Amino acid sequence: MSGEIVALVLVAALAHASWNALAKSDDDRLVTLGAINAFRFLLCIPLVLALPIPARASWPYLVISAILHIGYYIFLIRAYRFGDLSKVYPLARGLSPLLVAVGAFVFAGERLSAIAMAGVGIACAGIASLSMGGAQAHAGNHRRGVFFAAGAALFIAGYTVTDAMGVRLSDAAVSYVAWLGILNGLPLLLVAAVVRRGAFTRHLAARAWKSAAGGLLQLSAYGLVVWALALAPMAAVSALRETSVLFAAIIGVKLLGDPLGTRRILAAALVASGIMMMEWG
Repeated sequence: MSGEIVALVLVAALAHASWNALAKSDDDRLVTLGAINAFRFLLCIPLVLALPIPARASWPYLVISAILHIGYYIFLIRAYRFGDLSKVYPLARGLSPLLVAVGAFVFAGERLSAIAMAGVGIACAGIASLSMGGAQAHAGNHRRGVFFAAGAALFIAGYTVTDAMGVRLSDAAVSYVAWLGILNGLPLLLVAAVVRRGAFTRHLAARAWKSAAGGLLQLSAYGLVVWALALAPMAAVSALRETSVLFAAIIGVKLLGDPLGTRRILAAALVASGIMMMEWG
């Protein structure tokens, strides 16, 4: 990957961590995610009207990606219900690049060198290590949280590989991202508006600025990643993107007063070492 792509994916990771930090503060995550997706949907409407339609060959991938994103949201919300956020989220994000590497090889014939693949593995270990330590109040809930986090990782890998293949066939990466925002944003928006109508309306009225910021950050975060997937190996882009978990930990330390701790320092060192090995490989 070129230095420009690495820099943009790291910016995307920071944007991803930032919108998750905004969403983290609310208890009803279906309402929060629905509101964020509502603003992402609105942001994408002028884009799809102004830009050319993606090539027909990419449309099946857009539809499959939208379905996989719904599965991801369902599993992520369930993981949050049963497990601590600080434990299940790094696990879901840390597992996904390894699964992306398998999917990229099976479906797109992409191979990383042994050194680069080792770098992906080391970066994943650093990300997943943030889920270790501390105590979980209920062991049964923790196991279910881990199960749903692993399921979320499968969906992340699925839509990452799907979008990488789709955007490469689209002949218009920005337009593909805009249509992805429409198709991904609408289902969760509708579910939140129907299932939690009162809470959803109150949330939009009270936290419109937060939802708007989250929608913009969400669109930017994944849009930059999809653009990078059109130009660079899937597994390497995925591993770089999941450094968002590390950025989230830094945000927690700097803004929320969380302790830094040896575990976070070690995780940062592993992720940095993995990134350097990916570039070297």
